[in-house]
Amino acid sequence: MYRVTIHSGINDVNGTVIHSPYVSGQKLTAGSIKQVIDGIDSMSFEINLRNAGWGVIKPLTTLIKVINVKTGIVEFDGRILKPKQSMSSGGDFATQYDCESVLAYLLDSSQRHGEYRNMTIAQFLQVILNNHNAQVESHKRFKLGQVTVTNSTDNVYRYLGYENTYDTIKDKLLNRLGGYLVVRRESDGLYLDYLAEIGKTSATEIKLRRNLKDMSREIDPTEVVTRLVPLGAEIQSEDETATDASKARVNIKSVNNNLDYLDDVRLIAEFGIIEKSVVFNDVNQPNILKTRGQQYLTAQKTARNSFDLTFLDLSLNNLDPESVNRGDKYNVYNPIFGINETLQVIQKEINIVNPLDVKANFGDKFKTLTQYQNELNKGMSRYEDLEKSVSNQIQTIGALKTQIDNVSQSVADINTEINESDIPGLVEAIADLNDVVDQLNIAIGNIPNYTPATQTKDGLMSSIDKTKLDEIQLATGTTNGLLAKEDKQKLNRITANTSIDLDQFMLDFLALKEVVENMQPQE
Repeated sequence: MYRVTIHSGINDVNGTVIHSPYVSGQKLTAGSIKQVIDGIDSMSFEINLRNAGWGVIKPLTTLIKVINVKTGIVEFDGRILKPKQSMSSGGDFATQYDCESVLAYLLDSSQRHGEYRNMTIAQFLQVILNNHNAQVESHKRFKLGQVTVTNSTDNVYRYLGYENTYDTIKDKLLNRLGGYLVVRRESDGLYLDYLAEIGKTSATEIKLRRNLKDMSREIDPTEVVTRLVPLGAEIQSEDETATDASKARVNIKSVNNNLDYLDDVRLIAEFGIIEKSVVFNDVNQPNILKTRGQQYLTAQKTARNSFDLTFLDLSLNNLDPESVNRGDKYNVYNPIFGINETLQVIQKEINIVNPLDVKANFGDKFKTLTQYQNELNKGMSRYEDLEKSVSNQIQTIGALKTQIDNVSQSVADINTEINESDIPGLVEAIADLNDVVDQLNIAIGNIPNYTPATQTKDGLMSSIDKTKLDEIQLATGTTNGLLAKEDKQKLNRITANTSIDLDQFMLDFLALKEVVENMQPQE
């Protein structure tokens, strides 16, 4: 499934294979790849003394590539980091290596201070890449690819400091505007895309009792707010000499029974009192502020859900249309967990040694309290339905067992009838019939297989008769044949001057015969 090669440098095109998908090839002791959508891909692997990579790997300079031989996709492209050597109590030696993808090349450079105004996002990212490319080797340089991330004005106003390039991109762009970094290796080098969205919705499904092996869900309600203190715009102090750094703000006491907070009774009953203040700088009226606070409580997401799944990659056996890829969206179905929705893969872990086992982490899903409680109730309901289904299956199995018992009795009855039948007589009759068939076959085999006769070989006639037959020829006036030559000469003299009606000739002949027979001899 996977071929792993190491390269001593960028000019080592062919490299050395340290893991082959074929039985007789090199093998890693262990190996896994972790692909993410919001960071740098990583890989770890282990080799022993018999592996071709033993003793030739150099940290940071040895490059590594993992290719899916079935699809041709490069699953990992990067460099090898620090090694960790070990020896077991049984005397087995091994070395484990950690690796990072080529995106980590952005960690090898730092930026320079600068102020940048009225630049598009693509132009600002190009400035950052120019700073990076000026400091690193040619194989670590990036060309600017597609940029689909935008903001409301399609321009940025940023300062650059002296942080490394990757942290700069993360701070100045990713954390503020969102989006994803995607590296592409083309024939002319590396390209860095900055995309607003990645992935597609796949036809492959992950379902309980099909390809889902195990699953865990983390529900984190720690961000829930059950008591909200809504605050509006700042109130200017009438005391011109006041120097308090903290200023009073508009609150809702005047329109909320002298209380400056709002309670969500349902959430308090579920989670207790958890208070938080939220500022609405553009609100100056208490009644509007109260409405905004109530809207915040109603709309807040009370529970964050994340999912870790281990499933079988059935695309290897052509049972699924395609493999699971990071960034793509898949329908996940687990009725016990109350899940039947499309989720995005934010992390995928590939097992190089055992490719069928794939682990994936699906993106966070935030649920309201109502959704949170409904899913728990649905899970219990589906569990009860599953119990009923099992009970029905037990009844069905009982009915099938009864039918099997009936069939077994029928078989026993048939065996009894066979035992009571005149089996020896039937066997003797069949034996006699077989004898007759054998005799017919022998008789048919004794029939001669005649072929045409020749003057040297007997056939339908003897070779002597065939010779005589071949010698027979038509007679002529000078040679004997079917007639003597004299008879042939006489026959040739017979001529007919007029045509003869043979039918009339026969009638005349018969009449003359009758006359002759009726004549009386004279006495």
